[in-house]
Amino acid sequence: MDWLKRLPVIGPLIVRLMTTHAWKAYERLDAVHWARLAAAMTFISFLALFPLITVAAAIAAGTLGADRQQQLENKIADQVPGISDQLDLGALIDNAGTVGLVAGALLLFTGVGWVGSIRDCLRAVWELPDIEENPVLVKLKDTGVLIGLGAAGLASLAASTVASSAVGWTADRLGIDEAGWGGALLQGAAFAVAVLADFLVLLYVLTLLPGVQPGRRDLVTAALIGAAGFELLKLLLGGYMRGVAAKNMYGAFGTPVALLLWINFTAKLVLFCAAWTATGSVTAEEADGRETDDAGGEAGRKDGGQDRREAGGEDGGDDGGEDGMRGGATAGA
Repeated sequence: MDWLKRLPVIGPLIVRLMTTHAWKAYERLDAVHWARLAAAMTFISFLALFPLITVAAAIAAGTLGADRQQQLENKIADQVPGISDQLDLGALIDNAGTVGLVAGALLLFTGVGWVGSIRDCLRAVWELPDIEENPVLVKLKDTGVLIGLGAAGLASLAASTVASSAVGWTADRLGIDEAGWGGALLQGAAFAVAVLADFLVLLYVLTLLPGVQPGRRDLVTAALIGAAGFELLKLLLGGYMRGVAAKNMYGAFGTPVALLLWINFTAKLVLFCAAWTATGSVTAEEADGRETDDAGGEAGRKDGGQDRREAGGEDGGDDGGEDGMRGGATAGA
């Protein structure tokens, strides 16, 4: 990178870029081998996804009407691009009672493992050691975290669903063309609500999962970046993922390929958010350390100067007394 800094036009821009918070977060990710961490998060998330969808289908079949079930199916298809056409979510809802208990047991097993794996990956970004506690106690804590994360995810999904429904209802009542400026404003409002819901989930993920307490400003910034990035990923990559899943050349691997790509991008986004919070905290600690060192150095210089002045005064007084006595003796002689 040194040769880039010496370039006449882009050199100053590169230097400025390398001093930004985003670049420092990337350097931390590169130091902890974030590609490996993202691969681990992708694998365990892929395993936990299907029991999660089945349990959601079982809950929907027992508590929601046909219209609400269709809305839930559409929302799952929006949240996980490329999955609806291949997995036949309607059939899952129709037969959810048969597989709900099995899926619930699998979800509990894989979900607790997912919490532990994600926590280890996020702690690796913070460069923290593994938690050494009673394994049973750790599993119980992970179960509680999983339940809390599930509640936060359901709240986020409900908020996003309500926002989408409100957009359509408002457009119909006011006669707003969804393809015009009014529809764009309503879609922007729905996007903002979805970002807010994702923001609350990321606050949970970035603090309680790794067991850290980042600075408030860094945490809020990272959660906003992650929430907006997640929604943009759904918008920008959703069509591409559906296209990948629909390609005949992939055959039965179409859906897994699409899901793995989408989950991997999401995992890397979460890791970047974690690196943002970790880098901000370390930078603050380093700044405090430098201030402490500067204060200590200044105090040391003052103390040293005072000691030298006192030592000089004592030496001068002793030397003056000795000279005076020698002078008096000479005069008397």
